[in-house]
Amino acid sequence: MGKLYVNPLPVRIWHWANAILFLVLVATGVQIRYLDLFDVIPFRTAVTVHNWTAFALIGNFFIWLLFYLFSDRNRAYHPEFNIIKLARMSFAQMKYYGWGMFVGEHSPHHMDPYDKFNPLQRTLYQILMLFLLPLQFVTGVLLWDIKRFSGFIEMIGGVRVVDTVHVLIFIFFVFYLFIHPYLATLGHTPMAHIKAMVTGYEEVEDEAPAAAPAA
Repeated sequence: MGKLYVNPLPVRIWHWANAILFLVLVATGVQIRYLDLFDVIPFRTAVTVHNWTAFALIGNFFIWLLFYLFSDRNRAYHPEFNIIKLARMSFAQMKYYGWGMFVGEHSPHHMDPYDKFNPLQRTLYQILMLFLLPLQFVTGVLLWDIKRFSGFIEMIGGVRVVDTVHVLIFIFFVFYLFIHPYLATLGHTPMAHIKAMVTGYEEVEDEAPAAAPAA
């Protein structure tokens, strides 16, 4: 078993800060949205904490964005434009998750520092980080000051539309927070990927030596 340095310190700091901020946003968002069902903290306090946490998360997002924009490790997020190749690799990964990992097969994806995500992970993170999260930020900022942004809000359909989009993405992230920890346990040991996000080093199986040529 070898080791690869796949998670630099800025990425690890960003990841754990992101996790904490997300949990706070979900908790305060539930309190704000379902006030009749939950009464853990005062409504105004929940709104204040939610707003400040959201701005901290936006700042954290730009730290992630700047790191990857100016780092050669941004190849981990490059899309695969060959649809047939992407479909083939994604199917192989789904087959591994649905069957192969339970019968001792090896993952079809071979991790390296510049290609640490398998095809399914890469597609999910592209959607999440480059579309859903920015859209959630925009709708959140609009709802933060409805009066100031009233013109733009009306132009895109009104407060109801903005609020609906914000809540639907919020629900997606709630489910994601349950799924992500499970996926993090799918390494060669349940704690391998989690440990890698603490130390930076991912444990990988050594490549089998090439067979000697016939005499």
